[in-house]
Amino acid sequence: MGAEGEVKTVCVTGASGFIGSWLTMRLLEQGYTVRATVRDPGDERKVKHLVELPNANTHLTLWKSDLSVPGSFDDAIHGCSGVFHVATPMDFDSPDPENEVIKPTVDGVLDIMKACAKARTVRRIVFTSSAGTVDAEEHPKPIYDENNWSDLEFIQRVKMTGWMYFVSKILAEKEAWKFAKENDLDFISIIPTLVVGPFIMQSMPPSLITALSLITGRASKPTGNKPHYSIIEQGHFVHLDDLCMSHIFLFEHPNAEGRYICNSDDINIYELAELLEEKYPKYEIPSRFEGIDRGELKKVKFSSEKLKKLGFEFKYGLEEMFRGAVDTCREKGLIPLSSKKGKDEGEEKLL
Repeated sequence: MGAEGEVKTVCVTGASGFIGSWLTMRLLEQGYTVRATVRDPGDERKVKHLVELPNANTHLTLWKSDLSVPGSFDDAIHGCSGVFHVATPMDFDSPDPENEVIKPTVDGVLDIMKACAKARTVRRIVFTSSAGTVDAEEHPKPIYDENNWSDLEFIQRVKMTGWMYFVSKILAEKEAWKFAKENDLDFISIIPTLVVGPFIMQSMPPSLITALSLITGRASKPTGNKPHYSIIEQGHFVHLDDLCMSHIFLFEHPNAEGRYICNSDDINIYELAELLEEKYPKYEIPSRFEGIDRGELKKVKFSSEKLKKLGFEFKYGLEEMFRGAVDTCREKGLIPLSSKKGKDEGEEKLL
């Protein structure tokens, strides 16, 4: 994207989160100067993992910004050559999804796009979208690509787990594309599937609550984590590091344009349960799922061919991403060491 030797200053929104913090780490490693936006730079608990990153002392600054506050991203974006818009509300239990999830997501992306237009220095915006913008519809297709969009009417009628998040990302991405075309902004959207892997934030990432629901379900409640099972019934997964490196790859590639699905593995809930049962014998993994008939599950694929044809290579598979996620969660005390009674939790290390 720039000339060799040029100072590369970029803004990462939502930098303290699951994706944002790992992306910030990778950008710092590659010599970028990062302006990291967070809601409260003074909250040491929420920014400690950022300020302790290698090169943070010289190449990282924290900026107070909030999706619900108009103009709050202007200063952070002014002077940047690129913006990675990762920030997004993810509250599946919100009592007021319209005002707490959907509105701030849509208003926030437009505010950031306006800030980019005003700055006149931003050469490319990379937006983190969601697989929920692509495949939420009544009759699933065997394969999805960047031309597909979810059915808003179906989502709002059925109100499946995470429906408000899907709606927010669909509306936000469409508004961003409209604004980008009207204002001649170079805009790229990345569509990740369920993101799994090791992480540096201290709390449990929302996507891992879903991804690890087969491990945590029986330990937490008799009925398991049934709402999350609907998301991984036809599961599509990508390693956090692959996703973040794809952000940088697409930001830097001169020929990148449009939408890009970022997905490395397609696997249904029964296949995932078998994998986890084999790799993590200390956990009580369910083997049957009410209302999900294995014989009726047809293969559904998210195609990353467009991203691969541009030259991007995925480095990690399912085993690596789940190993990284489980090990990190255990180290941080976010999941139990075992969910089977009578097991000596210190007896063996999970693979």
